[in-house]
Amino acid sequence: MSKIESRLTKMGIQLPEVQKPVANYIPAKRTGNLIYVAGQIPVENGIIKKGRLGKDLSLEESKYATKLCAIGCLAAIKTICPLDKVTSIVAMHGLVNSTLENTEQADAMNGASDFVVEVFGDLGKHTRTAVGVSVPHNIAASVYMVVEIEK
Repeated sequence: MSKIESRLTKMGIQLPEVQKPVANYIPAKRTGNLIYVAGQIPVENGIIKKGRLGKDLSLEESKYATKLCAIGCLAAIKTICPLDKVTSIVAMHGLVNSTLENTEQADAMNGASDFVVEVFGDLGKHTRTAVGVSVPHNIAASVYMVVEIEK
């Protein structure tokens, strides 16, 4: 078991099956030493987390949803290479399903950001965007990632 996967196990995290694309795209793509991960949605035990921050979801629930998205991103990366080959989480971009009045999207994305830093340490520090949108099908969030891997 890799060092990163061992750390995930100690954290009680099991990587899920990668969600099958619902359109004409792939979950992750390598170009050079970068992997681009398509937006991953929050799935736990086969159930998609739904709801809107500021209406149906509390900030803590939304943070948990973005963490689940980040876990999905790691699962997608693992389809390309072992997680121990990651040398940097370059960027994370989060789309948080929220009401127009809500301003806590960046706080909600801390669920994903804090998780990857906990898993990868300093290699997990990344650039980031967090925006509030109306995510299709009322899904709580979608997070996509760019990572650098060993050449």
